[in-house]
Amino acid sequence: MKKEKSKNLKPEEAAKIMEKDVMFVRKGLQRGILPFGHAILTHSNPDRWSYHISRKKFEEYMGEID
Repeated sequence: MKKEKSKNLKPEEAAKIMEKDVMFVRKGLQRGILPFGHAILTHSNPDRWSYHISRKKFEEYMGEID
């Protein structure tokens, strides 16, 4: 049985594909510079961020799909 791809990526996965450091992806999302996801400062711990990266938007950004 083939495992279905998640609709989301982790910052570590995106960084590996981009051949960048994971902090590049995290800071880009935190500052709103990278257009394929969002970073949210958590309410329960103001020093912790939560990340959402859309696989579809990431692939479009990287030029992998039309």
